[in-house]
Amino acid sequence: MVRCFLIHTVCPVSALSAGESRVLYSRVFGPDDGVLSERHRELSPEERRLLQKEKVAAVARQVRSAVSLSREASGRLIVETMPGEENLALQDADCGVVRLRAGDPFSEETSALWLGVQSLGFTLVCEPHENLLLAEGTLRNLTRHCLEHLHMLGQGSEVLLKSNRIDVLLSRLLPHGQLLFLNHRFAQSLEKEVAAYMAK
Repeated sequence: MVRCFLIHTVCPVSALSAGESRVLYSRVFGPDDGVLSERHRELSPEERRLLQKEKVAAVARQVRSAVSLSREASGRLIVETMPGEENLALQDADCGVVRLRAGDPFSEETSALWLGVQSLGFTLVCEPHENLLLAEGTLRNLTRHCLEHLHMLGQGSEVLLKSNRIDVLLSRLLPHGQLLFLNHRFAQSLEKEVAAYMAK
């Protein structure tokens, strides 16, 4: 099962200091760690929400660090693409996996799969037994739809205003945090359904 999906910054942004990452969108699936943990049971709903927000921010910081290291090691320059060149940007995306130890930030060990597309990071946090190849395919599919239909790479793109469309994408491609094995026919019908919704 996927624990959470997030979109965040992976490059320095003028409003942030050099080491910070801004979470633009996040969706957590499954039971809340705070509900399951003894020491968090007495927290109010607002305190639990803040704790969850901090966990997501911790994942974004770790992924941002991994993206920076990957880009430094490869020595490739980031080429800004124009609207309409989203597939090219996705092909040039950096990708990787970060192991998140138990307690940092989730109660059990998890894996964070990430794609760094220019200044944006797309991350899936999966439980340790999850099929990472299937998760990577799902992450690439989600990222492609976000880039193509929501035009996230353009100037002035505001991801926060498009959260309802991202929610619909997740409900179709990652229902309740479950990775789907898709045969060709089902994948095609899903593509048509998503494209029809996004065209509205």
